[in-house]
Amino acid sequence: MLIQWYPGHMHKASKEIKEILPQVDLIIEVLDARIPFSSQNPMVAKLRGDKPCIKILSKSDLADPERTLQWQTYLEREQGVKTLAVTVDHPEKIRQLSELCHKMLPDKAASSRLINTLIMGIPNVGKSTLINILAGRMIAKTGNEPAVTKTQQRIAIGNGIVLLDTPGLLWGNVENKNSGYRLATTGAIKDTAIDHEQIASFAAEYLLNHYPDFLKARFQLEPLPQTEHELMQAIGKNRGCLRSGGRVEMDKVAKILLAELRAGTIGRVTFETPAMMEQELVELEIIREEKAAKKKARKQTWKGSN
Repeated sequence: MLIQWYPGHMHKASKEIKEILPQVDLIIEVLDARIPFSSQNPMVAKLRGDKPCIKILSKSDLADPERTLQWQTYLEREQGVKTLAVTVDHPEKIRQLSELCHKMLPDKAASSRLINTLIMGIPNVGKSTLINILAGRMIAKTGNEPAVTKTQQRIAIGNGIVLLDTPGLLWGNVENKNSGYRLATTGAIKDTAIDHEQIASFAAEYLLNHYPDFLKARFQLEPLPQTEHELMQAIGKNRGCLRSGGRVEMDKVAKILLAELRAGTIGRVTFETPAMMEQELVELEIIREEKAAKKKARKQTWKGSN
């Protein structure tokens, strides 16, 4: 299932970002700590050039702490990139962002000139909540669903720093199907745009392979089912999601699994590692080359028939 969800305001915002970038000193990209790679916008890497970038791993209280450290080390290998893992339960960590901005732009800080930053992030990544904590007041509208922020805002957060806030941006086509599933699993894509059973099945398979003990503890399953279908059947029976005749109501089970996963009640789960993403990028490049070869062959066939 390819994820394609690109509301009109996102297209408008991406054009505005390209126009405003020359005035920006530093880019702040808010990532979901559970999916640091899949929640990166490819547009940022293309447009950033040599501008310094702070990657904030939000919702780190929901992510596997060991894997968060792995990701911070991995991301900071790139020139000009620093990371900060945060959670809204510890606002003092979020406020370290101002100090980090000054460290990354010492010349600006020394001259007392304003530091203009562009803050970006996918929908529902916690960007607006973070802005409100930095500003010390309610500035950005927050909501527990994607696509709340619709327009750009300029926000002074003190300490000589201005944030240019942008709407949550997804890109037109998520090429890596696993990244698409991860975005849907964590709630970056509106539930009206996804198939709950497909997404929950993806999540169930991942949990069986990487976090089996969480499943045993949360759903009181012993022994643990071997396949994602068996797991969802077992959860349905455990939670009473049954239709007449004793059949499990899979859509209901899917919604329960996704809701508890997103809330962190199943456990602190990270859905990708640096090694996993490097392998998927290799596989994606092979797919791209195969598509390009097929397209070229079709063109040659078309030319030969005319």
